[in-house]
Amino acid sequence: MPVLYNEFYALAALLTIAAAAGAVGRLLRQPLIVTFIGVGILVGPSGMGLLRDSEYIELLARMGIAILLFLVGIRLDVRTIRTLGPVASATGLGQVLFTSVIGFALCLLLGYSAVASLYIAVALTFSSTIIIVKLLSDKREIDSLHGRISVGFLIVQDVVAILALILLSAFGGDSAERGLVVQTLLIGMKGAVFLAGIAVLMRWVLPPLVRWLAHSQELLVLFAVAWAMILASLGAFMGFSQEVGAFLAGVSLGSTPFRESIGSRLVPLRDFLLLFFFLKLGADLNLRLVGEQLVPAGLLSAFVLIGNPLIVMAIMGYMGYRRRTGFLAGLTVAQISEFSLVLGALGVTLGHLSQEAMALITLVGLVTIGLSTYMILYSNKLYEWLAPVLRPFERKVPYREMTPDEASRAFDVVLFGLGRYGSNIARHLREKQQSVLGVDFDPNVITEWESRGWDVMYGDAEDPELAGSLPLESARWVVCTSPTLETNLAVLHDVREYGFRGRLALTAHHHHDAHVLERAGADMILLPYADAAAEAADRLIEFDRNLPVQGTQGGSA
Repeated sequence: MPVLYNEFYALAALLTIAAAAGAVGRLLRQPLIVTFIGVGILVGPSGMGLLRDSEYIELLARMGIAILLFLVGIRLDVRTIRTLGPVASATGLGQVLFTSVIGFALCLLLGYSAVASLYIAVALTFSSTIIIVKLLSDKREIDSLHGRISVGFLIVQDVVAILALILLSAFGGDSAERGLVVQTLLIGMKGAVFLAGIAVLMRWVLPPLVRWLAHSQELLVLFAVAWAMILASLGAFMGFSQEVGAFLAGVSLGSTPFRESIGSRLVPLRDFLLLFFFLKLGADLNLRLVGEQLVPAGLLSAFVLIGNPLIVMAIMGYMGYRRRTGFLAGLTVAQISEFSLVLGALGVTLGHLSQEAMALITLVGLVTIGLSTYMILYSNKLYEWLAPVLRPFERKVPYREMTPDEASRAFDVVLFGLGRYGSNIARHLREKQQSVLGVDFDPNVITEWESRGWDVMYGDAEDPELAGSLPLESARWVVCTSPTLETNLAVLHDVREYGFRGRLALTAHHHHDAHVLERAGADMILLPYADAAAEAADRLIEFDRNLPVQGTQGGSA
């Protein structure tokens, strides 16, 4: 090793470059996965050579994958799938099956072996839960119908990914030396012992231990990391994989009341350690191999970007959802995920996959993650352009999202947004004998309103076609309580387009937004914070005026 090369100095330079590149990626609104793989290429053997001795990078990368799978396990919420009913399972499994079959055929046509084609096809099926949840949260769409459905079928994909890792790691070792029946029996026996041991610990050991450790948050987090590493090591020792062991470690703590605390505290550690996985992935890329994979990567990327959303739209349309809901949910599967890269890396380790095939998967990941990010960020604009050609993906009556009885009734007020502010407005209006139709995109809110016997329908305020299904002819007011300027302007534009001639009350959280809405034609501007502050001040003054005057007594209490 040259005298001038020092691992600590190299790591410092590596982190500095990654931070600078991450800032640039943020300006370009790109996920850090794409940025860090690019940094890996830059600092790898083909570039600056900072990763010449990558043993410590390999260790940190493997820890990052273990923590990633641990967090997937601890936050695995099957109730989300059950709550959404069959749509999450049908969409998730349907998309996985469609992508696997068609992707396998495409890879065979491109000249890859059957084993490599199987790996690549399965890798194309998984979408990034981390990236999608982050993008939907940033757009405040995580609680929308399409957001909840997306999270539901992403959980289904995560389960399928874990099963794939288990099968591949179990059959990948010495399966060639034993018969298939013997190997299957061994896998079943080892798996049963492993799961039984974890079940015993979950029942009698982990709950009291975690409860005691929770008195110190630092100790609880340290134990969680240690537990993930212990089961990851045990999983590898028993012939499965570190990933499977780490996942089961997360599942074993998922039933404790401290799952959210553990999960939230480990997210920064996961993100930091995953940096090294993506850096190593980029550093290991042979640019010559990448150049040879450009055409196959382009074809498979187009398949993921177009084919995956189409199958999701087709399934959701058949199940009675609007084409807009299917389109927005479909965009969330228009990329491959970190699980795809983990699967490919496992294939290389087991000797099933060549470096050329791994380069193909990585290149498809870079292309699809980069492009799908912009597709999701500008999904509403995309839908406006594509809406006319998406009609075949919607039934004549999208019954899952329509309430024809309510649409045919007359209401005094149509109220968009049923959060605390909107619900309070609706309650006061109903107390004054005003009929109110509530509109919201959160299925939980819809269920709560229906349980009260209030009139409500599902709808996204930014859906340009929603106004056409609302009883606007009889309404005297349309009220929007959304905090975003864009949503209020969309409501104003859409209801006017559909002939609404009543009054509009829109919400602004800033005086600049209030001026914009006034110029756009709003009849009333609601300022929740300013109005509440003014009312509170008036109540304080009124209370003080009505308070009896009392004499001042000496001394102090």
